[in-house]
Amino acid sequence: MSNIISFEDEKKLYRVYSEYLSNKFHTKVYKLPISLNITCPNRDGSKAYGGCIFCTAEGGSFENLSNNLSVKEQIEQNKINITKNHKATKFIAYFQNFSNTYMPLDKFKENIINAIEEDVVGINISTRPDLIFDDYMKFLKDVKDEYNLEITVELGLQSSNDETLKILNRCHTTNDYIDACETLSKYGIRKAAHLILDLPWDSLDDVYNDAKLINMTKTDEVKLHSLYIMEGTRIAKMYKAGEFKLLNREDYVDRVEIFLTHIKDDIIIQRLVGRSDEEGTIHCNWGESWWRIKDSILEQMKRKSNYQGKYFKEDDFYG
Repeated sequence: MSNIISFEDEKKLYRVYSEYLSNKFHTKVYKLPISLNITCPNRDGSKAYGGCIFCTAEGGSFENLSNNLSVKEQIEQNKINITKNHKATKFIAYFQNFSNTYMPLDKFKENIINAIEEDVVGINISTRPDLIFDDYMKFLKDVKDEYNLEITVELGLQSSNDETLKILNRCHTTNDYIDACETLSKYGIRKAAHLILDLPWDSLDDVYNDAKLINMTKTDEVKLHSLYIMEGTRIAKMYKAGEFKLLNREDYVDRVEIFLTHIKDDIIIQRLVGRSDEEGTIHCNWGESWWRIKDSILEQMKRKSNYQGKYFKEDDFYG
């Protein structure tokens, strides 16, 4: 792995997630992915069929254990793997695949309670912006207060452009994201957003609007990555049919820089670049290692004396 930019320099450029966790919990903290046997409303016909055009049949992750294992079994097995490779001593239980608030409330409560262990300091729950319900969030607030856990709900926003969301078959809107953030704030739950910054249907104006939306909603954390195209997905068929053109890696680097310099400097960045399973991948990070793309972003920001929040304005509202 490259070390062109030192970690000390990296921390000067943006709010690094691992540093945030280390400072808060005074030790190394690592996420433990948990996969449940669930689905989404745009898969089962509640809103649509087939899911998002970029999503595989297995969902959005390739590192999960089998969802035939219980929550506790997945946590324990992942602990063994994580502690061996990363030497973490505290953990975040991460309900990752599909929409983890799309189930009966009693089952949701059971899964969350089963993730609570002595060395688990936080729970992250991935879901959709249109699946944030008061009774579920009230329960999470009670868990947070009783067990002194940091609870974060990660919302799959992807884009602030509603027309792009339609193309992606997301079946939610930007207003759903705004409403979800209001509900999460009401219950004191941390808000995280998932964004794809090089969607072919988004312009540079949309990247600025992404930043404005994140600022306006007081989103706490952001997870960024470029577009992945996996074999067997609808976007793969669209790509092979020439229905859109990919942006290049320089476009992605520029867009990340624009986004970071226009968001508030206290927003935590979970990651700048993602990665995908090599098997069945048609396009991911332009065939380069994720850390090379990350290095390019950091090198460009350092060269141009840019940093997170440089162009943020308090009166810069969305839309």
